[in-house]
Amino acid sequence: MSSAAGSDTAPGQEPDTTTKRGMFSSLKVRNYRLFATGAVVSNTGTWMSRIAQDWLVLSITGSSFAVGITTALQFLPMLLFGLFGGVIADRYPKRQILLCTQAALGGLGLLLAALTLSGHVQVWHVYVIAFALGMVTVVDNPARQTFVVEMVGPGEIRNAVSLNSANFQAARLIGPAVAGVLITAVGSGWAFLLNGLSFLAPLAGLLMMRTAELHKVERVPRGKGQLREGLHYVAGRPELIWPIVLVGFIGTFGFNFPIILTGFVNHVYHSGASTYGLLNTIIALGSLGGALLAARRGRTRLRLLVAAAFAFGMLEVVAAVAPSFWMFALLLLPIGVFGMTFNTSANASVQLASDPAMRGRVMSLYMMVFVGGTPIGGPVVGWVTDTYGARVGFLSGGLVAALAAVGVGLVLARVGGLRLKVDLHRGKDHRLIEFVPREGAAAPLVTAA
Repeated sequence: MSSAAGSDTAPGQEPDTTTKRGMFSSLKVRNYRLFATGAVVSNTGTWMSRIAQDWLVLSITGSSFAVGITTALQFLPMLLFGLFGGVIADRYPKRQILLCTQAALGGLGLLLAALTLSGHVQVWHVYVIAFALGMVTVVDNPARQTFVVEMVGPGEIRNAVSLNSANFQAARLIGPAVAGVLITAVGSGWAFLLNGLSFLAPLAGLLMMRTAELHKVERVPRGKGQLREGLHYVAGRPELIWPIVLVGFIGTFGFNFPIILTGFVNHVYHSGASTYGLLNTIIALGSLGGALLAARRGRTRLRLLVAAAFAFGMLEVVAAVAPSFWMFALLLLPIGVFGMTFNTSANASVQLASDPAMRGRVMSLYMMVFVGGTPIGGPVVGWVTDTYGARVGFLSGGLVAALAAVGVGLVLARVGGLRLKVDLHRGKDHRLIEFVPREGAAAPLVTAA
């Protein structure tokens, strides 16, 4: 049995990646295989439920703003209480935490199924259950994110994070398609029922794990000021704070696909649930490709993070003005690729740059910013979509994402001692635009990380 606490690299440095690893190398670890198998089942159910939930709210209210409110309520607890989830993840055994949270998520899915199948569901029921799901996720998210390193160790963390994303996106390929068929054929309630039952798979996987094979990470004892300690830790490290800032902008304004896609399907293309499921499947296909490409990557530089965020935002701008349905649909593929490249790069970089004893609190702040921004961005994008149309809503979110990438990129370049160089000379050894070290500057942070 190896020890993560003893073998972890120094914060801000990546493990040695000179040994070539395969795309699925972390699946050689039995505990992680159990985790990933359970996750793909529950993730499929979760995507079915998300599509059914959005469509249920839209069918009851006819409003994209109401869909935005539902999304906001589900992620509001992360904004309000996210840091507390990180303290819990650092303080208690993560496997036991996940057994409790996964059971609670399944129970809430079954409750929504019972209300819908009985014909008594109202929009306020969906709102309350969405908020309750968010409360459970406050604890589940940082525990699940940081439990990965306990299963595979720091040497495989980048691969495992990428495969987690690929797992999630593979489920996203199946879930929306199945949900579209179920909604059309028998109604949303059956999608909610299957989602609730799907959580039996991760619970079984957690119970079957060999705890002796987990990489031990020292738990943080109960004490005062741990939230403040975590915030000060992140604030003093540019390799943590600026990626998290960029994650906040992208998560708040760029990843509002439930609101945007329901707006396009309902008001631009005048179609139904099957088209909504199709568009979600297309963007999931691109995201899956992005996750698998990330799994092959040995290192992630912050400049890749910034470039992926900029490309993601600009592609949203182009998609917003696409003149035809199929052009819009095809643009969702690269949007998915660059969105997932940004997501996996940010997640793995922040985890690797964090001290193991701080990782739970750092990742809770990461998730609080990424997911917790939705209560702000969701209603805003929903209101813009309802008032000015889906195209303007998508265009606005893309512009914010692209401008945030430019701003954070310039800040990281300055912090890392870099300057922008424009070379108009032609030739294979000349780049038109690149960042180069300023005279007398230390090793650049942007290229090293």
